[in-house]
Amino acid sequence: MILAIDIGNTTVALGGIRDGRVCFVARMDTVRTRTAAEYRVEMDKIFAHRRHPERPMRFEGAVLTSVVPQITGALAECARHYTGRKPVIVSPEIRTGLTMGVDEPHAVGKDRLVDAAYAAANFPLPVVTVDLGTATTFNVVDENRVFRGGVICPGLSTGLRALGDRCAQLPQVRLGSPKSAIGVNTESCMLSGSVMGTAVLLDGIAQRIEEELGRPATLVVTGGLAKYVTPLCRHPLTYDPELLMKGLALLYQMNAPQHHAGGGKKRNQNFRRARRPHPQRRERREDEAKAG
Repeated sequence: MILAIDIGNTTVALGGIRDGRVCFVARMDTVRTRTAAEYRVEMDKIFAHRRHPERPMRFEGAVLTSVVPQITGALAECARHYTGRKPVIVSPEIRTGLTMGVDEPHAVGKDRLVDAAYAAANFPLPVVTVDLGTATTFNVVDENRVFRGGVICPGLSTGLRALGDRCAQLPQVRLGSPKSAIGVNTESCMLSGSVMGTAVLLDGIAQRIEEELGRPATLVVTGGLAKYVTPLCRHPLTYDPELLMKGLALLYQMNAPQHHAGGGKKRNQNFRRARRPHPQRRERREDEAKAG
């Protein structure tokens, strides 16, 4: 099983992936001041809850993506603890199957890179991915597998929470799917504006992207808040809540070093014998030649 770690602004998602299938996903809070040891305590609790007494949970490797640099090192240390190996850390330097067509590849959120890499490998091109989380992000990959960039907007819950915090007469509203565009009270007006507004945003941005590309694009939507929005969208789309975890599994397969039974890389013993003959055998052959 592969351990996949997605460090987001709000939560850290832990996934167990076997043969490309997501076996489980668990989450813990993103706390920027936690040490590796403190994160291990939380991870031990999560793994213990999912461990079968007769089948201990074992990870053969790990892959990690992060948008919170302060704790990337701590979680990478945790990954090494559970696997005994250095994790694959997502960056523009690793193999993704994409060509970066943006001004600053290192400034692209690593989670965006993961989504784009998986979508480009598994959906018709060009493809647009949308991740509805703390921020709403669009990623565009053209027909030549070039990552062209995208769009970043405030997340659905981020905007809704800001209204309640910054506007004295507006309450905090629980997320849900609005029944109509026209709200009949303050709460339903806010819900319509946030949720239906995000659906219209997806439709409109996708249309503008297609106009700039000059052709239709496949739209793939993911993220924890997508379930509220996708039923209200009019643009054809695919909803895949496991897009990022699947993408991490793909990048692990593309970049993890191959390990053989017995640990480490397999040595070419024949090559070593040819290059370094045993000195005693060579001296014995020389003595026999002189005597003969």
